[in-house]
Amino acid sequence: MDKNVLIHVRGLQMMDAGDEQEPIELVVPGEYYFRNGSHYLRYEEILDESSQPTINYIKMSSGSMEVRKQGLVNVHMVFEQGKKNMTLYTTPFGTLQMGIAATGMKLRESENSIDMKVDYALDMNEEHVADCYLSVQAQPADSKDFVL
Repeated sequence: MDKNVLIHVRGLQMMDAGDEQEPIELVVPGEYYFRNGSHYLRYEEILDESSQPTINYIKMSSGSMEVRKQGLVNVHMVFEQGKKNMTLYTTPFGTLQMGIAATGMKLRESENSIDMKVDYALDMNEEHVADCYLSVQAQPADSKDFVL
């Protein structure tokens, strides 16, 4: 796959069946690399108009995914099937302790796309707060067949 890609990120937190769920979704240009059996994505995200961009790094392989954010927010999230990983989520408003337990993972690879889906349970300060999913898809930036 080309170095220059379009990255489509979708996520959803399902906290309470009665609440209306609003998915998080963005499509951004980014960079793709393949090294040592893992797929890597890098992209910038503007979280606040007055701030510097947050740099996002995603590492994907068949058994795990890592998401690292550096900038206005800082976090290193590790998703591994059947394992709970702890991390600190640092924002301008304070730091939260998060626990991430992946309950399902699927990586689809082809010559012109990478697609990773992760279902996970999210804990904040040792309490379960949501069941979530995260989907990351990358395709060449010049692809005429870009599909959301």
